[in-house]
Amino acid sequence: MKKIILLSCLCVAISFASFAQLPSFNLGVKGGLNLATLKSDDFFGEENRLGYQFGVWARLGGAGFYVQPEAYLAGKGGKFDLSQDNGVEAEGKVRFTTLDVPVLIGNKIGFDKLNVRFMAGPVVSFILDNSFKSNFQNVTDVDNYKNQTWGAQIGAGVDIGSLAVDLRYEAGLSNVNKSGQYDQKQNLWHLSLGYKLF
Repeated sequence: MKKIILLSCLCVAISFASFAQLPSFNLGVKGGLNLATLKSDDFFGEENRLGYQFGVWARLGGAGFYVQPEAYLAGKGGKFDLSQDNGVEAEGKVRFTTLDVPVLIGNKIGFDKLNVRFMAGPVVSFILDNSFKSNFQNVTDVDNYKNQTWGAQIGAGVDIGSLAVDLRYEAGLSNVNKSGQYDQKQNLWHLSLGYKLF
């Protein structure tokens, strides 16, 4: 009898371990807020701008590790002051609408319906639209922006049932200014709520 019980327990343990190694796939939607800053050594007095994000995500993984590609529309930008060599000071505001495509690699601790996640990875942003308002005078190429930039994201999240809450920091790696006269990089915080469709 003891041998049967031990054998049964061993079979259950092996089955559970094998099941835990199977790859899983999730697909979901997400939405949230961005707090963005356009950082530059040429500017002073940068201020955060509140933006948005909404889109889709997928997650493929096993044994606690996963890859999570995403695609979402985002509102970003910044408010900054510029000090010119001739002593003139001016203010500018810029807003971007971007299509962001991060590919994150992560680790999750816990169960499928209740876990804590950690993730990091690159993100490419395609600038779909931008608007620039300022009282700059005799300043050229401040608003000459690229169509694509690169960044890196790092963050943590929690899954509770079908809900996924993420908090991430994104650091701009490439200059968003096309001319190269100004070094402008988009840095931002993301807070998002996702829903697993399956």
